[in-house]
Amino acid sequence: MRRVVSLYLPAWSTDRLRRKSGASPSEAALPDRTLPLVTAHPDHGRKVLAAVDAAARALGLRPGMTVTKARSLVPDLAVVDADRQDDLDGLKRLALWAGRHFSPFVAPDPPDGIWLDITGCQSLFDGEVPLLKRLHRRVAAAGLTVQLAVADTPGCAHAVARHVPAGRPIVIDPGDQRRAMALLPIASLRLDAGIVEGLRKLGFERVEQLLDQPRGPLAKRFGRSLYARLDQALGMAREPIEPIFPNEVPRARRSLLEPIGTADAFAQVIGDLADDLARELTRIGHGARRLDLYFHRVDGQVEARRVGTARPTRDAGHIVKLLAPKIETIDPGLGVEAMMLVASLTDRLGASQRDLARDGRREPDLGAVVDALANRFGHHSLYRVSPRAAAAPERTIELVPALAAAQGRRWADDLPRPGRLIEPPEPIDVIAMLPDNPPRMFVWRRQRHAVVQGEGPERLHGEWWLDSGVEARLPYSTRDYFQVEVEGGGRYWLFRLGDGERAATGPMRWFIHGAFA
Repeated sequence: MRRVVSLYLPAWSTDRLRRKSGASPSEAALPDRTLPLVTAHPDHGRKVLAAVDAAARALGLRPGMTVTKARSLVPDLAVVDADRQDDLDGLKRLALWAGRHFSPFVAPDPPDGIWLDITGCQSLFDGEVPLLKRLHRRVAAAGLTVQLAVADTPGCAHAVARHVPAGRPIVIDPGDQRRAMALLPIASLRLDAGIVEGLRKLGFERVEQLLDQPRGPLAKRFGRSLYARLDQALGMAREPIEPIFPNEVPRARRSLLEPIGTADAFAQVIGDLADDLARELTRIGHGARRLDLYFHRVDGQVEARRVGTARPTRDAGHIVKLLAPKIETIDPGLGVEAMMLVASLTDRLGASQRDLARDGRREPDLGAVVDALANRFGHHSLYRVSPRAAAAPERTIELVPALAAAQGRRWADDLPRPGRLIEPPEPIDVIAMLPDNPPRMFVWRRQRHAVVQGEGPERLHGEWWLDSGVEARLPYSTRDYFQVEVEGGGRYWLFRLGDGERAATGPMRWFIHGAFA
């Protein structure tokens, strides 16, 4: 299911100038920050307002008003010539920033917005709403006035962001774009001003008035763009978004003479793209850590698939192996007319010695194995265990990326530890003589275990400076550990909270923390 965010910047031109003024106070062309600010452009021999800031809008100024009239209403007014190219360049920079932090599929939406296709990105932020809140907060913190909405279609998100004022992100539920669009004005469909005015003269003010009307007469009078925009907003027609990338990002593109739609054809083009990208990566001395493959369909839709690598690579064969399983997930529609492979994340990768003999023994390529497994089951599902210096036994190991090197050693490497820890420790009922005798019997999970021999105590002081994890559940810092063997041969690791004598050290409750092999 596609989910598209429209990020609307209603005062983009003036906000950008304000930020520029704050960054470069010595620039004489920028206005006094205390005055209402507007930008203006020539229009048939007169100057009209192109954008107004919040202060000017509060004083009654609106885009399209002449500068002469604006000055008559607000004498102390800062007027700056509008620079549409500079505004567009700023939008592109903002889109590239959003592409690095929120979604790889972004594009400017001139003159005052950007698109973000967040399909599949929600899980990285624990949901769609947290993603939108973080995006809203980050943009607003940069001094920009922002409104944003998310919907299944770009047209619906665009309309809601611009015509439903709100101080928070607006979420249109999946499949609910028809209800969301119904009460919006006709202008929300992004139609030419002449079409909007013509519909208004016929009595059409809101989108809902168009939904049940016969299409033939209106399409004949106003052209096909009227219902093309309506269908795009309602999800009945696809609206493509062409993503942008930084100029320095390595990429390869193939435009096809005829549309393709078979797995074999896709595999052939992927091989060609991988060869082209590998040469570009070699030229710049980098290796790919993240690869995005785009399928441009003839109906304007763009399908995208992403794979990652555990270590930098520019091996074309390895890239093909990673991307080949994604072919079966692609819906080619009526055919794919272009494909593009982008190395959206790269790292430095030096030269390596080739196998000149070609028949010599080579070390196993663990990176290829890790990449194949991680891209199939998810990068978070593949990891290795590394020791970590910690006082609490449950914190002496940590999960690290599969190919990461061990960072340290445990504090208790020379002490016996169970091969399996029970996390969190489970409470047990114990019969034992305090303070230093091991248990004689304990009940765990409704089973009675008679202890035949025990060893201990080993006193550990927990990490009292932590305020989370097991120390929050077991707040007492003193633990006395015992290794016990029960009838039947089982060996367990038990501990008591407290030193067995002073109540201030713990409640003298017992827990099982692990089992020896």
